Amino acid sequence: MLHGGDYIAPFNARWMGDLTVPFVGVFGNNDGEKFGLRALFEDLGPIHRPPYVHEWEGKRILMLHEPDEVDALVDSGAYDVIFYGHTHEIDVRRGDTLVINPGEACGWTTGRETVGILDLNAMDVEIVAL
Repeated sequence: MLHGGDYIAPFNARWMGDLTVPFVGVFGNNDGEKFGLRALFEDLGPIHRPPYVHEWEGKRILMLHEPDEVDALVDSGAYDVIFYGHTHEIDVRRGDTLVINPGEACGWTTGRETVGILDLNAMDVEIVAL
């Protein structure tokens, strides 16, 4: 599971307590209690300061929170996937670099609860409504 940040508070880790897949995340701009978040997520997986490069199944995945430099990073050709959050809006761009913002799982901002399922073999993502 990749998470693009804005966990908001340590208590939000509890709803993912039964997660059975590997987890890696980056902090968002609304994550003030970083020590508490890291402590509660410790059993799930690491949360990093963005930008963070995650290698998985031979693919280079750049994890960001804010998308300010996404276009330049795509143009660099250095990453297979660029994954970000912050806007809470779905953004999927297919090309030499796959760009993904799956939206938001909670639906608080947009009213839509969505996640993305990334297939690294096909280099594609499916956005799924919860």
